[in-house]
Amino acid sequence: MANYKANGTLTHGCWDSIVFKKIKALTGGRVRIMLTGSAPIASDVLDLLKICFCCPIVEGYGLTETSAGSFTTLIDDPLSGHVGGPQGNVKIRLKDLPEMGYMHTNPEPTGECILWGSSVMTGYYKNPEKTAEAFEGPPENGWLKTGDVVKVFPNGSIKIIDRAKNIFKLSQGEYVAPEKVENILV
Repeated sequence: MANYKANGTLTHGCWDSIVFKKIKALTGGRVRIMLTGSAPIASDVLDLLKICFCCPIVEGYGLTETSAGSFTTLIDDPLSGHVGGPQGNVKIRLKDLPEMGYMHTNPEPTGECILWGSSVMTGYYKNPEKTAEAFEGPPENGWLKTGDVVKVFPNGSIKIIDRAKNIFKLSQGEYVAPEKVENILV
């Protein structure tokens, strides 16, 4: 880890031959790059995985409503803990959430991530009410509200830091607040 933090190198002659070649062999031994998405991964876990598998791991962010990948990190990005910058097919805007203290005018701009672009859906099938809820402005040229609160770094990359609405819909249609689950487990 010290070697990676010092110069960004994912390999080490001694440790790779003793320990990490066995881990790398579990994936066939020829993996050159890995991708992760779905949910933000902790930066210390991501750094450890990069070293264990001796290859870069690209982190991405997107939604079903945006045809998946809207943001990705660069393959040689030495910093973890963010999901990269926007792809060429989307534009990003921040929606201020003053009740939560997230404003685009903060020293580090924060707010709800709102997306527009050719990969953004035009609406939910036969559900105009949900479509109207999902967009700021008319769906045909509006901005899709992701519900994710992000911080924008000076290089244009973003980090997901919160949820605008802390409620998730399960696959069977039930809505759950994550705090309830956390309280049960703790």
